[in-house]
Order: sequence, then C-alpha cells, then structure tokens
Amino acid sequence: MKGKTIAGVAGLLTWVLLWAAANPPPALAHCDTLDGPVVAAAKLALEKGDVTPVLKWIRPTEEPQIKDAFGKTLAVRAKGPEARELADRYFFETLVRLHRAGEGAPYAGLKSEPVEPAVAAADRALVSGKVDHLAREVSETVATGIRQRFHQTYEAKMHADESVEAGRKFVATYVEFTHYVEKMHIMAAGGGHHAEAETTGPKDNDQH
Repeated sequence: MKGKTIAGVAGLLTWVLLWAAANPPPALAHCDTLDGPVVAAAKLALEKGDVTPVLKWIRPTEEPQIKDAFGKTLAVRAKGPEARELADRYFFETLVRLHRAGEGAPYAGLKSEPVEPAVAAADRALVSGKVDHLAREVSETVATGIRQRFHQTYEAKMHADESVEAGRKFVATYVEFTHYVEKMHIMAAGGGHHAEAETTGPKDNDQH
C-alpha cells in the first residue's frame, strides 16, 4: 500500500508540474495603469506640448504613429474640457498599447488600480537616488516567503505517505514552494522582466 501511495504521489506531482509549466501566472506590470510611469510621461508631454518625453517608452518604428496621435490630441484638446478629457484618454491608450506591444505583452486597456507597493517603492528609490531601503524591504519579503513555504512543505512532507489526501497536500505545497524559489532565483540572477511570461524584453528599444 505504501508503495502505491508513493507512486500515486509521484504521478500526481508530475502532472501538477506539467500543468503549472503550461499555465504560468499572469505577468505583473504597472505600465498600463493611470498612475504608472507611461501615463505620467504622456501627461508631461501634453503639458509641455512636446512629444519627446514619451518616445523612450516605444520602439523607433512606432514614433510616426505616436507623433501623429500626439498632434491630433493637441488639436482636439483645444476644443474644450470634455474634448480635452477624451483626447487625453485616446493618447494614453495609444501610447500604453504600443509600449505593451513593444514588450510582446497583451493590452487590455488602462487600469485605475493603484500601483503595487513594491513597484511604487522602486519608483521612489529612482526619484531619491537611494536604494538601500528598497533592497532590504524586498530581501526581507522574499526571505519570509521562502521560510513560510518551506515550513509548510516540510510539515506536509512528514505526513505525505499517510494517505493519498496527505500526499496531495504535500504536492500542492511542494509545487508552490519550488516555483516560488525558482522564480525568485531567476529574478535575482537578472533573468527577469515584468513581462517575462510573454517576452524576453522590448524589441528595438530596450528602454524599460
């Protein structure tokens, strides 16, 4: 019976790992939010009447399209508050869509949700020029995440052979633990990107 239980756990583990590999979690990003850096650059460009601040967020081949959209937006903005709001939204949407396309990432519209705290902290570090606090905060968060998942997995491992249900519980915690460690290692080694699940990075313009 014990041998069958172990074989069952091993089979389930293989199936779960294959499923997880074929169904990666969605990539996280903040460039498609209204509070993100891309829209911030768009607002600055419109305020100055100069498209230059947004060009770094797109590929060179898309500059003509953005410049055309920028010119149309400036023309419509002059027609009144309502027209200004609609024109600005059009420009934000166009810019973010092209930026996401440059990363090989899908675009599902602008989001009004707040930026993730860690990402906001990263942006603040760039403004202040000081990164030590951010590095400590992220390191502590990752270490806590590893410890929690390790203890959960180790505890489940001690009881994995007691029943199929216990074995499945171990598999679930094992998959979460190992995937978390792998992801953190890849990111720490410099192989990560905020659209990692969809691309290896921007094409033609590696600005972000």
